[in-house]
Amino acid sequence: MNALFLWLAAAAVLALTERQSARILLALAAFATLTALVMGFVGDLPRATLLAAILTATIAGASGVKHHHSGMKLAVADLGLTFAGTIPFMLRQYRLTATLTIIGAVLLALAAVAVIVLVPGTPLRISERLAILAFTIALYACAFYATGGAERWRRDVTVRSGLFSFFMASLIDVASWWPTGGLRMLDVADTPLALLPPLPARHGVRPDIFVIQHESVFDPRSYGLAVDDEIAAFLSPPGAHSGTLHVDIYGGGSWQTEFSLLTGLSSASFGPDSYFLFKKGVGRFAHSLPSELMGLGYRSQLITSCRRAFMNYDPFYTGLGVEERVFSDEFPPPFDLTAFEATNSDAAFFAATEGALQRSLDRDPAPRFAMILTNFNHGPHEVRLQPPGQYEDERRFALGALNDATYAEYYARLAETAASYAAFRAGLLARYPGRPMLIVRYGDHQPTMSRAIEKAQGVRSDDPRQFETFFTIEALNFEPDFAGLPESLDIAQLGTAALKASGLPLDAVSATRLDLFAELGDRYVATHSERKRRFHRTLVDAGMIDLSATQKPLAAVPDRA
Repeated sequence: MNALFLWLAAAAVLALTERQSARILLALAAFATLTALVMGFVGDLPRATLLAAILTATIAGASGVKHHHSGMKLAVADLGLTFAGTIPFMLRQYRLTATLTIIGAVLLALAAVAVIVLVPGTPLRISERLAILAFTIALYACAFYATGGAERWRRDVTVRSGLFSFFMASLIDVASWWPTGGLRMLDVADTPLALLPPLPARHGVRPDIFVIQHESVFDPRSYGLAVDDEIAAFLSPPGAHSGTLHVDIYGGGSWQTEFSLLTGLSSASFGPDSYFLFKKGVGRFAHSLPSELMGLGYRSQLITSCRRAFMNYDPFYTGLGVEERVFSDEFPPPFDLTAFEATNSDAAFFAATEGALQRSLDRDPAPRFAMILTNFNHGPHEVRLQPPGQYEDERRFALGALNDATYAEYYARLAETAASYAAFRAGLLARYPGRPMLIVRYGDHQPTMSRAIEKAQGVRSDDPRQFETFFTIEALNFEPDFAGLPESLDIAQLGTAALKASGLPLDAVSATRLDLFAELGDRYVATHSERKRRFHRTLVDAGMIDLSATQKPLAAVPDRA
């Protein structure tokens, strides 16, 4: 078998699939390196080329699957997630995709065995193989830096094309995956930024601030799909400040959105540590939305649809100083945990949440910050969660907008969420008439069901809308300060926007964050800004972000539940 013909064929395939000159250049250099590396073991060029081609196909295939479910391509840092629950999650939530992926992996493995056993070749001397390997590695490194280096390739993560080149760029971008003893942050300048003076209160009201994270909820209108009046009022309440929210994730990883809302920092700033922030970030963020509010005399509370043992939630929220932490396995009767976990129904969750808030407020009427986390609209949407007879009109309405059963399921769940939230809101107003409240609601990410919308409408799978959800800030029983707040925000800005809307005083950190809104727009990480990087340096130098290898012991925060 002609080795030169094989290599040229592989190069032609790469050129067709990578589509852009920088990606083609790096892909060819990386493929040459893979070929030389494999040849170091098998000895001859024909088998090495075929095996490198199989490995390339494996990388591209795995990257395509990851992009479909997360909106981001496969990087070397992601390999660690294999041992952090990703495979069990895929098997549980996306069985068809997981099964097809396993079958594909088995077929590629059999093809590799067939190449090793059946394809003839003349081995090169070890000295020749080492020389070729050294040359291709040098070529690979030069191609990486010639095409822009880490700064250019890290921006490529959400683009659907260039699956192989991106992975190989991440491999040579050692800083993006090399283990560290502390917490890494990728966008920190060398010099600090002087913080702006604090902003005074706009009035004397101290409203409760209730933040509700609606699992996997986005606005269908962003894709041109009609919604009924109830859903429209849920997504954009009259008199509220509502708009489009940019988030860092797609399909899963809700805790990264929570992190950004709570800390005012993008989870993406922490690179490969972003997925592990609820573990590696425990006790490392001295300034946060709850800590700023607690400095103003607020009590703080977490109410979540997850069990206490889920994803290190209890230690992370403890590290932020949140005093009262209520988990689904602690709701009192008549809440039925077993029945709830079969569907994660918002009707059941909002009823239990209303009870938890009432018990807390009745015990201590001080102004309250509460983080409320739902889990109803997570995928898969191939499964119907509501019994027949419920929300049938909403399903028919959705099918009229888009003839897809998974979208109809999403919309029916959204209708239950809207009705359950409306009852929750009415219950609070009835029990605490006249009490000022600011209710901030948003979607943490889009579900993978939205790929059905993309397919039906011919939308590219790397369309930036995949990272857009919704937000709304609603004031009850007081006059909010919405002046100057944009209609499009990044999730890292939403907490500061809520503080601005509440009329409360802003400390120097939040005042500086607010001032950065105009410069950054609604893309916190994706917007290059030296002031943002210097702001991060200020926070690190002041000890508000602890990146050190030796983490301070976590101070005990009593659970007031």
